[in-house]
Amino acid sequence: MNPQTIQTLIEQGLPGATAQVQGDDGVHFEATVVCDAFAGKLPLARHRMVYATLGERMGGEIHALALKTLTPAEAGRG
Repeated sequence: MNPQTIQTLIEQGLPGATAQVQGDDGVHFEATVVCDAFAGKLPLARHRMVYATLGERMGGEIHALALKTLTPAEAGRG
């Protein structure tokens, strides 16, 4: 697994999302995901939305994924 593949899966699974994914060892990754659909949702619900785009790869090909999930407004506050 590589960061680009994870980015593509997230962006395809969450329409309108943008994802930045990093990870050097092929199993541990960090991602920042910005999506309008996160508005009004708690962090746990946002993370579940991202995990759903990755399906069975979580815990398999992707051993760990550290997430930062933001709405566009939150991302703009930087």
